[in-house]
Amino acid sequence: MKELVVISGKGGTGKTSIVASFAAMEGKKVLADCDVDAADLHLVLEPNVRHSEEFYGGNVAVIREEDCAGCDACYARCRFRAVSRTNVNDEEYRYAIDPVACEGCGVCVWVCPVDAIDFPKKKNGDWFISDTRHGTMVHAKLGIAEENSGKLVTLVRNQARRLAEEQEAPLIIVDAAPGIGCPVIASITGADLVLVVTEPTLSGIHDMERVIELTQHFGTRTLVCVNKFDLNEDMTESIGRRSAELSAEVIGRVPYDVDVTKAQLQGKSVVEYSDGKVAREIEKMWETLKQILCAPTSH
Repeated sequence: MKELVVISGKGGTGKTSIVASFAAMEGKKVLADCDVDAADLHLVLEPNVRHSEEFYGGNVAVIREEDCAGCDACYARCRFRAVSRTNVNDEEYRYAIDPVACEGCGVCVWVCPVDAIDFPKKKNGDWFISDTRHGTMVHAKLGIAEENSGKLVTLVRNQARRLAEEQEAPLIIVDAAPGIGCPVIASITGADLVLVVTEPTLSGIHDMERVIELTQHFGTRTLVCVNKFDLNEDMTESIGRRSAELSAEVIGRVPYDVDVTKAQLQGKSVVEYSDGKVAREIEKMWETLKQILCAPTSH
C-alpha cells in the first residue's frame, strides 16, 4: 500500500481540485480529507455518509460550585485566564471555568486541594466514512474554535489505512491542510510521497520553501506542481530553480483555465468536466506520480 499526500503552503492554490481529479482518474484507492479545519473535498465528491462518530480529543475543566472551597488556587495558576471569579460578598468569591478559554491542560485539577474540579472528555468534532462516486472517503469536521486537529488528522489517516487494507486498495490519496502546522505534520509523517501545489507568486515560492523544508525534516520524497503557471512564467521558472535546489522536482505545470471554475460549479473535477489543456496536464502529472509510486523502493 502506498500513500500520496497533497499539500500546499497556503490555502487556495488548487490543491483540492487536483486531488479530486486524481480521485476521478484512479481506480482502486481510498481517499482521506485531512484538512479537518476547513474540509472541502466533499463539495466535489458529494459523499454519502455510511458511518459517523464523535471525536473526543481533549478534556475541559468544570468546577463543582457546591464543593469549591474558594481557595483561589485554580484562579492563580491558570495561565490561560480560563478561570473567572465573581464577588459573592466582601469575603467570598464564586469561581467558574470558561470552556472556550480552557486549554485542557489539567493544572487546575492538579492544584485543587479539595478535588472540586471535574475533567471530562470534550467533544472536538466528528469523523465520517463515506461512499463517493470515486470510492471510499474518510473525512472529518473539527468543531468551531476547537483544538487537537492533529489528533483528528491521525485518526482519519489510520481509518483510511484500515479501510485500504480491508478493500485491498493499493493506494491512499490524502488531501492535507495548507501550511506547516500540526495537521500538516500529522498528514505527512510516514507517507510515501508528497506533492506540493504552489502558485507562480513571490509568496508562493516562500510558502513552497517552508513546506519542502518540513517534508525534508521527515525524509519524505517531495515533488512540486505549479498551478496556473502561465499567469507568471518568469516566476514559474524561479520556482523550478528553487525546487531543484531543494531536491524537489517540478513534475506538473497546470495552466489557468476557466474550465476549473465551471467544473466546480457543477460539483465535478476538471478531468470529469472536460478534456482540455488543464485536464490533459493533470492526467500527465498523474501518470508520472503513479510511475514513481509503483517504482521499487531502494534500500
